[in-house]
Amino acid sequence: MTTAEFIREYRERDIRQLALQANRFPDVDMPYALDQIQGWQIARRKLPKWAACDGVIFPPHLSMEQCSSEPTAQYKLNLAMEWASRVGHASRMTDLTGGFGVDFSFTSCAFAAATYVERNEQLCHIVEHNLPLLGLNNATVVCADAVEYLSTVEPQTMLFLDPARRDEHGAKTVMLADCTPDVVQLLPQLLEKSRFTMLKLSPMLDWHKAVDDLQGTVREVHIVSVGGECKELLLVLSTVVESELKVYCADLSTASDTSSLFVYTPGSSAPVANSTFNIQHSTFLHEPNASIMKAGCFDELAAAYGVSPVSRNSHLFLSDEPVEDFPGRSFVVERVTTMNKGELRKALVGIEKANIATRNFPLTVAELRKRLKIKDGGDVYIFATTTAEGEHLLLISRKYR
Repeated sequence: MTTAEFIREYRERDIRQLALQANRFPDVDMPYALDQIQGWQIARRKLPKWAACDGVIFPPHLSMEQCSSEPTAQYKLNLAMEWASRVGHASRMTDLTGGFGVDFSFTSCAFAAATYVERNEQLCHIVEHNLPLLGLNNATVVCADAVEYLSTVEPQTMLFLDPARRDEHGAKTVMLADCTPDVVQLLPQLLEKSRFTMLKLSPMLDWHKAVDDLQGTVREVHIVSVGGECKELLLVLSTVVESELKVYCADLSTASDTSSLFVYTPGSSAPVANSTFNIQHSTFLHEPNASIMKAGCFDELAAAYGVSPVSRNSHLFLSDEPVEDFPGRSFVVERVTTMNKGELRKALVGIEKANIATRNFPLTVAELRKRLKIKDGGDVYIFATTTAEGEHLLLISRKYR
């Protein structure tokens, strides 16, 4: 059996079990085969179109875990197309930190010509092999250091950078100044060599500080979530387009759809007062999606959707009527209780399991679950929070949508 045949036949098997059976397959390059099988299994989840393409070579595990998923890569393509249209130019782009090439394979489709730059020679060979299989014929692969290449590149419509977010010891970094290459140091060249630059950054990064560090050149901030988890922070820089900073909170559901998108201008809304009405049966409870939680745009959200915060630090919102297009999850409150033992016992009658979340509450989820003696799961949702008056409440709810 050849290595290629082994990969095709066993790619759905547990790689740990396959590794233990290596002696059975003396003609198979087992380290390479296991890398490919593991890569395909990750791609089946993150990159189904790539997994369905015969002959695609996958890189080592770390590159696969760090690469974009199809929904986030598609989002960047849409963003690149929009900005190319805005600057009236879609001739060429360069990805200075190509990596495995997922983002490049999508964003390059918005331009007549595209250049992939990567200093890792192995990744360059992989991408050069994969691009034609994926139907991309407008691309050039260059093995070079990003900073050195930037100094020689001709003006582009778009430059794309995904700075490395690990230090020399492999530890994760989240500060812009700690990433490689140093985008702040390269800023004059990036602006000179592109009509707009797109930066992909860690979702852990403080986007306010990043905007400040980039000295008034950021035109848009995009906070992108998938499946309730914040995945990427995208910044669009330009001196060609002069505009007020806008923040886009996108929660993606599939490779081609945006399930919710909330756009706002920072500081555009006055602070919204805490809820003043009594939380009771049939009150609607709203929990913002992960992108909005990351953005911290709670006043703008409340003003836009006519909802009231339970308190300044709860990050939960209330309304008397349903809000059909709220960017997050909505619930109907069925019962409300304090932490008084008698009230708790009465409110929890018939509830054996529930999904519990704490927001501005003195107990952790584990501590509260232990005190309530309720198992995890089911269709009941208990939100433990603190009102503006300092009262600890449990909002026992069920999903509205």
